[in-house]
Amino acid sequence: MRKIFALLALSLLLALAQQGIACTNYLVTKGASADGSTMVSYAADSHIRYGELYFRPRGTWPTGTMVTLYDRGTAKPLGQIPQAPETYQVIGFMNEYQVAIGETTFDGRSELYDSTGIVDYGSLMFLALQRSKTAREAIKVIAELVEKYGYASTGESFSIGDPNEVWIMELIGKGTDLKKDKKTKQMYNANKGAVWVAIRIPDGYISSHANHARITTFPLESEKNSISSKNLDQINNPEVEVVYSHDVISFARTQKYFEGADSEFSFSDTYAPLSFDAARFCEMRVWTMFNSVNSDMAKYWDYAKGIDLKNRMPLYIKPDRKLTPQDLMSFKRDYLQGTELDMSQDAGAGPFGLPYRWRTLTWQHEGKTYFNERATATQQTGFSFIAQMRSWLPNPIGGIFWFGVDDASTTVYMPIYCAINRVPETLAEGNGDMLTYSPTSGFWAFNRVAHFAYLFYNRVMPDVKKAQSELENKFAAYTPAIDAAAQKLWETNPELAVDFLTDYSVNTANSTVARWNELSNFLLVKYLDGNLKQEKDGKFIRNPWGYPASPSYPGYNEAWKETVVKDTGEKLLHPDSKK
Repeated sequence: MRKIFALLALSLLLALAQQGIACTNYLVTKGASADGSTMVSYAADSHIRYGELYFRPRGTWPTGTMVTLYDRGTAKPLGQIPQAPETYQVIGFMNEYQVAIGETTFDGRSELYDSTGIVDYGSLMFLALQRSKTAREAIKVIAELVEKYGYASTGESFSIGDPNEVWIMELIGKGTDLKKDKKTKQMYNANKGAVWVAIRIPDGYISSHANHARITTFPLESEKNSISSKNLDQINNPEVEVVYSHDVISFARTQKYFEGADSEFSFSDTYAPLSFDAARFCEMRVWTMFNSVNSDMAKYWDYAKGIDLKNRMPLYIKPDRKLTPQDLMSFKRDYLQGTELDMSQDAGAGPFGLPYRWRTLTWQHEGKTYFNERATATQQTGFSFIAQMRSWLPNPIGGIFWFGVDDASTTVYMPIYCAINRVPETLAEGNGDMLTYSPTSGFWAFNRVAHFAYLFYNRVMPDVKKAQSELENKFAAYTPAIDAAAQKLWETNPELAVDFLTDYSVNTANSTVARWNELSNFLLVKYLDGNLKQEKDGKFIRNPWGYPASPSYPGYNEAWKETVVKDTGEKLLHPDSKK
């Protein structure tokens, strides 16, 4: 029986590996943001994830109501648990109380996958959002759910934020140890549950995680401001800054993972040992974000490259400047530009400087293994967001879910207020899927532009960035006015304020998708057949008689020409050049 469960666990891990190393999160505290908001970001990177805006309205449920849980990666039903008497509205991964959650997966020790668990990481996110009014409550919900029903995923790092605090929580299962109950004769998992640690990011600091566990050592319950899960009822004490499962160290000892003093215990080093892959493919994305806002990150460059694994980056840093949502949008679009690893600068970029490499991440040639860089921006993003939480505003106005579908480099982050009572048609669930094209879907509109950009990247991206900046800058400029108008309505008619925010969010998203469809048509005409049409201010130029002005023929760069000549020798050499 244990061999069967081990095979099931291995199958899951292989499936996750085939999806690639996915997802990048940023965490920003009030004191580190330009306006005093907290922010949590997330990129849902997956080859099968469709870009749509989830909507779960507030509800009340009679006793006995059950909720079915599904595996986030396959949609397979995992089991049922009792529904809460009341659930809160959730838009994407942000609820009506401005609680937001993001995640990144780390495999960790493969033997710790619990094949009997029924609550996976996706269910934990949705259930916590539906049942929590603060980040601390969300941590408590997650801890209690995995303890009671078992954890059905590999290792996970969660970004959890509310208008006042931002936390990182990392957890992993405890494996499958089947026993038979002497009374019921039923089999059960003696290791059901998970080991975990949650840490509040200090105000004025930022953090990040990208598919590797980042929590190392942490203060224990015997020290100040830390509690174990045995005292989870004390989590709302504002002095508590660290919470952890009571057996996070003792379980490691029983498994022979750790033998040192409790004070030396490191969650990451124990449950997800660091490797070259973890540093180069995961921690590198954290480094690029940190390096963008802190001038002291050069000393961790060799660590991020996987050369010096002993010089670990800190869990959080203090930025040199205050950050805005637009900063986080920019960080999402990083492809290692400005570093020696910039993928647009080597031969793999082709003649048009493409900073992407199609999967697989590692590849074989003549018996040796090579790899592509794993940058933050990636083609297989289903959707991404920056959740902005503002404590000085009523919750329906304070929470903005900046939402984009498809590749972050070519998307537009649209402002969706957390209290909206309907979803934009262009982003709605069921409007197409990963195997069904829909002409009214935002996901397909953004994919069309992205794939055109992949063909002629360094030519097309200036047009994309121009349209992107125009829209995002406009949304940022509109926000204070929208906030003020909504506040005015809120004072006399909260319901009307919600309707106003809904209309703004829906109309903005739908008009953005319409603009992107226009851009797609424009790009097709401008770059048709590899030529370059003459245009000015977005209008194509005709001659005095109305006929199209002749296009230019940009051709290829010198590096590409040199590569072709080296490969073909004199096969393509013109006879006149031989004289």
